Amino acid sequence: MHTPLPPSSKTVLEILDSGGAMTHKDLVQKSKLAPRTVRYALKKLKEHKLIIEKFNFRDARQIIYQNKPAQANTAPTAVA
Repeated sequence: MHTPLPPSSKTVLEILDSGGAMTHKDLVQKSKLAPRTVRYALKKLKEHKLIIEKFNFRDARQIIYQNKPAQANTAPTAVA
């Protein structure tokens, strides 16, 4: 049984949809949610495998979050 996402997770997901990859700090600023709420939203999105975390090479202290790429059709295509 899948539990529905909390409103904060939906908000964060929409921001990532429109804005691309962002840090936790960016998400807090854009969403106007509390930092703790954004952390909870990210945790729930990770549990549902809707986002991925990337290493930030510019600042190793921060993680970059982004939407998981849409799964392409996995069926092999015939090349004529």
